[in-house]
Amino acid sequence: MNNKLGLGALTALVIGSMIGAGVFSLPQNMAAVASPAAVMIGWIITGIGMIFLALSFQTLSMRKPDINCGVFGYAQAGFGDYIGFCSAWGYWFSAMISNVSYLVIVFSTLGMLFDTPQHVIFGDGNTLISIMGASVLLWLVYMLVKRGVETATVINMIATITKLIPIFIFIISALVAFKWHTFTFDFTGHHFGPEHGLLSQIKGTMIVTVWVFIGVEGAMVVSNRAKHRKDIGRATILGLLTSLLIYVFVTLLSMGIVSTPELAKMSNPSMATVLAHILGPWGEALIAFGLLISVSGAFLSWTLLASETPFLAANSKMFPKCFRRQNTAGAPIVSLTFTTISIQIALITVMFLGGTYNSLLVVASEMILVPYFLVGAYTLKLAIIEKNKGSLLWIGLGASIYGLWLLYASGLHNLLLSCLLYLPGLILFVIAKREQQRQLFKPFEKIIIFGLIVTAAIALNQFIQ
Repeated sequence: MNNKLGLGALTALVIGSMIGAGVFSLPQNMAAVASPAAVMIGWIITGIGMIFLALSFQTLSMRKPDINCGVFGYAQAGFGDYIGFCSAWGYWFSAMISNVSYLVIVFSTLGMLFDTPQHVIFGDGNTLISIMGASVLLWLVYMLVKRGVETATVINMIATITKLIPIFIFIISALVAFKWHTFTFDFTGHHFGPEHGLLSQIKGTMIVTVWVFIGVEGAMVVSNRAKHRKDIGRATILGLLTSLLIYVFVTLLSMGIVSTPELAKMSNPSMATVLAHILGPWGEALIAFGLLISVSGAFLSWTLLASETPFLAANSKMFPKCFRRQNTAGAPIVSLTFTTISIQIALITVMFLGGTYNSLLVVASEMILVPYFLVGAYTLKLAIIEKNKGSLLWIGLGASIYGLWLLYASGLHNLLLSCLLYLPGLILFVIAKREQQRQLFKPFEKIIIFGLIVTAAIALNQFIQ
């Protein structure tokens, strides 16, 4: 069975994982929380932080070739089984919710194209017809991934190349239509009011910027399927830099075409409305087409990543052993089925609770902050153990500081929500430990779990009220 992935496939997986629905909603998402000045600073902070994180992935992939289970493998190696499990659970949950958001925005886009005030069919992607259509698409992708990772990555590479075309058309058109006076009008965001100064606006951009960079670790998650170990780090850096340039251009150029307050009021995908300002109605249709291709590709990428996570965690004895099972095509069938059923349940929940793309964005972003922070923390720990005062120390320090900044910038409300969502995973960890007939928790893990339970109880009480 030859399902090894080369540099091109790995890079496409990274780009395909990052550039999904987020880029098409960036103009509105950013304008709703920040001024052009704050957005520029936010991108600088995020760019530097993500480069440190990507360098951590690259460094660890070479220094620790025996760790083949991606992000959460480093957490386990550095901080024990339960912390490793939390990283795996948080990563999986984020991937699962990301897939829900992709399905929701696919049908929200169809609503933008075909709904009328008199006949709302797809709405915000959470109507009954939208959920039924999303469910069909979900299980079609399930059947595709069942055929094996290699088949899915080839299709993902084609989708990645296709979706970049309308994005580049947008960037070129926006460069031509850019107006400096529109960009600099209320440059620091006085219209947000005194309670939302520049620092508050910068913090507001963090969840959005993390959301669009989720997937930078895509090559790490499938590292055990790479042809050459060195390609993992290369694909991560190439994918990151390509995506960063696209995001910066899309966001800042949009603010030079439509004023920030106007952008903030647009419905998503806001890139379509911005291009319609430049090229007319066909510009909106072009971006809608690009979004549908893009999200379909990203959905495929994230189905791969989400289904790989419990499989790899089970191989590292953090998840129950049933998740190790593969079919004849090499697909992790139990993990894939578990993930698909979870997405289906979440879709139905979205319909009843009236969830939207933006609300799902926050949940997915928050759940991945801990896994990202632990990668930086493990890099820093290695530097301290090895008494390395060179690049390893600075990479670990930079990635750790960025991870802590994200946790702070996300706000108390979102941190409480993440604690509540981390708690149910404890059941799978207990099952895995009992299968191995090992001690459930070490003393320091008991303290962490107690704190998690107390924090989750506080969060539940707040949400009920």
